[in-house]
Amino acid sequence: MKVTSLPRDPLHVTMGDMGVNERVGEYRRRMRERGFRPIQVWVPDVRSASFAGEAQRQAALIASAASATEEQAFIEAVSAEWDDE
Repeated sequence: MKVTSLPRDPLHVTMGDMGVNERVGEYRRRMRERGFRPIQVWVPDVRSASFAGEAQRQAALIASAASATEEQAFIEAVSAEWDDE
């Protein structure tokens, strides 16, 4: 493995004979040296039929609810205006 110094990425590694696992390992090592750590995030699949159905169900509940409920009044009371931040 040959480490070269390039203007944009001083830790650039030439791929040469490195396999995928080695390249990924080297990338992760460099990122850790820079103070980063890997994380994994699971999010809802917005393309699924079940997600669309649940979104429609919740939207219908909101649309049919009275607009001046106690819960909404509380949320508005504790919420900051966007311009205030």
